[in-house]
Amino acid sequence: MDLSALVKAYDVRGIVPDQLDESIARAIGAAFVDVTGAQQIVTAHDMRESGPGLARAFAEGALHRGAAVVEAGLSSTDMLYFASGHLGLAGAMFTASHNPAQYNGIKMCRANAVAIGQDSGLAEIRDAAQHYLDNGLPAAATPGSVEQVDLLRPYAEYLRNLVDLSGIRPLKVVVDAGNGMGGYTVPAVLGDAALPALPLTIVPLYFELDGTFPNHEANPLEPANIVHLQRMVVAEQADIGIAFDGDADRCFVVDAAGNPVSPSAITALVATRELAKAPGSVVIHNLITSHAVPEIVREHGGEPVRTRVGHSFIKGEMARAGAVFGGEHSAHYYFRDFWFADTGMLAAMHVLAALGEQSRTLAELTAEFSRYVASGEINSTVDDQAKRVAAVHAAFAERAASVDELDGLTVELEDGTWFNVRASNTEPLLRLNVEGPTEQAMAAVRDEALAAIRG
Repeated sequence: MDLSALVKAYDVRGIVPDQLDESIARAIGAAFVDVTGAQQIVTAHDMRESGPGLARAFAEGALHRGAAVVEAGLSSTDMLYFASGHLGLAGAMFTASHNPAQYNGIKMCRANAVAIGQDSGLAEIRDAAQHYLDNGLPAAATPGSVEQVDLLRPYAEYLRNLVDLSGIRPLKVVVDAGNGMGGYTVPAVLGDAALPALPLTIVPLYFELDGTFPNHEANPLEPANIVHLQRMVVAEQADIGIAFDGDADRCFVVDAAGNPVSPSAITALVATRELAKAPGSVVIHNLITSHAVPEIVREHGGEPVRTRVGHSFIKGEMARAGAVFGGEHSAHYYFRDFWFADTGMLAAMHVLAALGEQSRTLAELTAEFSRYVASGEINSTVDDQAKRVAAVHAAFAERAASVDELDGLTVELEDGTWFNVRASNTEPLLRLNVEGPTEQAMAAVRDEALAAIRG
């Protein structure tokens, strides 16, 4: 088995058992210990049927290399990051996030939730695991030990201490967990009877844990997957709707009318709250986030820092800059108070607090953070990614006010319209994002760029 197709830029992801099985998980577990040097690790898995077996096999590989293993069991991805930070251990989360049921994967981190990507250890883990698959796994002189731990309550208490929701006005909140891990964590964080009661009425949608995703894919960035949430918010006359992806590390928000709120607007909103607590701090945003984000960060006394797309890049820059907060247009939100890791639950709590601390509707509240018109991400299948990007560059070269290639191609035009086109890490796709001061300006650039991309 060649692991190069299985190990992606930020994590391990593949079809079970054709691409990822327990023998591979065992080899990766051993390699993980070798590369990180960890003497003790923590593992967790989401609700997918293959999760427990893969997590246990990974643990067996770690034990072979002499590491002790703490099994956190059923968890969201941000619970694994909490475990890594709370316990000070390197960690591995078994999830394929929003991918269909036949997939699973592994997100790995060093102690304190420090991300592991291709440039920060993942390539070395891949190569060491390949060696073990090809040559067999030697046993350590002193195999490690295994213990189980339940971190759901400590996780909930930790988040409650970061955002105080006790004094907000009563809110009715529809939450679509998509049969993913939000159905496990939301009741614990927002509704646990053992914790102080919150002025929230939670209307649950698809809270039953089911890795086959019987109702819709657990990817709230795809418009078809939030239709049920939008309808329920309107039917229930709720104040807000929140959707989580499969492993609950991302959250997506809709207003009382059922309209989606841009993740860039959420990034700007949460940034202002974090800057109020830590004036003058750095806020990270990726290069496809709305230009409104750095503008608003500066207006609130913060320092915006632009980075590539992808959680390992964001987390690395967060740590280097000591940033208080970071946001991606994919609805990943990162917090200094959460070991610079991403957590959908903490972001959702900030939005609930912002809404409940004042009397306006969510649409009125977020209007000030939505300044421009965006296309959303448009994917095109192409035969030659580099050739098509070059064609786009040529089409706009004479009119470009600025061009950069931090991550793909970003072109700024004189009227304030800009776009980014970048290659997918895993598929023969080019991803286009366009933003402009008006719908007309955005649409014109979008259509011209797509014509160049698609030939």
